[in-house]
Amino acid sequence: MAVERNRRILQDFQANPSNQTCADCGADDNDWASYTLGIFICLNCSGIHRNIPQVSKVKSVRLDAWEDEEVQFITSNGNSKAKAIYESKFPPFYYRPTFTDCQNLPGNWMKARHQRQVYCHKYSPYSRGYREGFLWKRGRDNGQFLSRKFILTEREGVLKYFNKHDAKEPKAILRLEQINATFQPVKIGNPNGLQITYLKDNSTRNIFVYHEDGKEIVDWFNAIRAARFHYLQVAFPGASDADLVPKLTRNYGKEGYMEKTGPKQTEGFKKRWFTLDDRRLMYFKDPLDAFARGEVFIGSKENSYSVLDGLPPTIQGNHWQYGITIVTPDRKFLFACETEDERRIWMEAFQKVIDRAMLPQEYAVEAHFKHKP
Repeated sequence: MAVERNRRILQDFQANPSNQTCADCGADDNDWASYTLGIFICLNCSGIHRNIPQVSKVKSVRLDAWEDEEVQFITSNGNSKAKAIYESKFPPFYYRPTFTDCQNLPGNWMKARHQRQVYCHKYSPYSRGYREGFLWKRGRDNGQFLSRKFILTEREGVLKYFNKHDAKEPKAILRLEQINATFQPVKIGNPNGLQITYLKDNSTRNIFVYHEDGKEIVDWFNAIRAARFHYLQVAFPGASDADLVPKLTRNYGKEGYMEKTGPKQTEGFKKRWFTLDDRRLMYFKDPLDAFARGEVFIGSKENSYSVLDGLPPTIQGNHWQYGITIVTPDRKFLFACETEDERRIWMEAFQKVIDRAMLPQEYAVEAHFKHKP
């Protein structure tokens, strides 16, 4: 039968190594295909494709009947050929979402890739090195989100925001070399929520913002990456794009609640929100606090850092039973998790950092932590 023959041809082409993952997000699930774009995609991405029916029409590879011309078109294209077409002018600083990212990122990525075909053109909307607009920013004191004017300027090397629309002087100035941005829809309570962090006096500060338009907040995110990319190109003139791209923005190694005790280890354990950002373990009273209550530097095993399962036997006062001890050259830090699974995930995150050799610039950060009052 023609239906079975077409399905077999399609599945044979699907088994090609270049077609074995989703063309859009890289997930292993690739049991859907767009017969107007000629690519294999996952179930989640197929839902986004259905929202752009004028561009993409999808079917299940295994469950739907396929016409001869549909199969012929897909087998004449495939994921690799589509990537060469739709990403022919893809700027290195654009963020390429994966299946682990929040829904806003892959959704906007696919519309830009397939519908607007942004990456087929050499022009980048971020090439001017300047962006200005209004974002809803969470207030530090009352927690309300208020409209604030933001300006990103590569020439000055900063991102700044103003508390009043007609203000002459910015409320805060964030230097490009110290900025990180990460999507936090759950924490912020908005699907377009973005957390921007920067260093002030070598301590981390958080800004929480969102925009009603998902495309607008993704554009701000990529504009920050573009500005950071151009800054790093100047700062490290011999570095390749592959070296610089991982430094543009970074997701956190792990976030969540743990209990902690103080340096004397005689105080009662208190529940705090922890964020592992590269080698900085920060803790907050509330996930949306602007300032960390404290920070712990986590170095490498070559420099006498380690993570141990459990707490010293003499320790008391923890409500949660699943302890973790981080050993540094100067002291031990004690934490407790609510579940065994949470402890395992935290320990894996800590071990990943400890197993990584320290970079030369990280020794300066370590020295600052050692000399904190």
